[in-house]
Amino acid sequence: MKHEKDPARGVLLTLPAWLEELMSGKNIVFPDPEERMRWVIGLSRRNVEQASGGPFAAGVFAADNGRLLAAGVNRVEPLTLSPAHAEIMAIAFAQKRLRNWDLGHDAASPTELVTSSQPCLMCLGAILWSGVTCLSYGAAAADVSAILGFDEGPLPADWPRELKNRGIKVEGGRLRGEAVAVLELYKKKRGMVYNSRQGF
Repeated sequence: MKHEKDPARGVLLTLPAWLEELMSGKNIVFPDPEERMRWVIGLSRRNVEQASGGPFAAGVFAADNGRLLAAGVNRVEPLTLSPAHAEIMAIAFAQKRLRNWDLGHDAASPTELVTSSQPCLMCLGAILWSGVTCLSYGAAAADVSAILGFDEGPLPADWPRELKNRGIKVEGGRLRGEAVAVLELYKKKRGMVYNSRQGF
């Protein structure tokens, strides 16, 4: 790849060209929470159809009006980076756009992370430190594991309460059926299950 002249000097996170084009120069706003989720699930579907990563997508929105701050899709396979999950991509690009590592730095402008599937253990940690004040997800971790065999990690049974204790509201199962359909599509297309240790 052109940007990998000296991999030891840095790591570059990139979105697929189709997503960059989709968002380029546009002010994307979804006032309705269901519309936000449907748009994110649409990104996950397109990521599968374009073979540009795994069947997951996420977006960071201004919680008060639904304005999109950043979006991300799973890029683990094309970037050969296990941390390149959709949630982490969306959080990273939102922080870059706002030039602040704390997406909750302005109490008057809270942020929401919308993700097509329940976050895995790694993304749960990223969410804790991101500064978002709300998490909404579609498919459950059990769906991801049962349909595709992905290892979501040893998630604490009471993880929603842990987030709530840190000021992060959790809403799960929004448009779950639509999100699950994308997982089924990935399975039908024989998408890669990129667990680092198969058999656990």
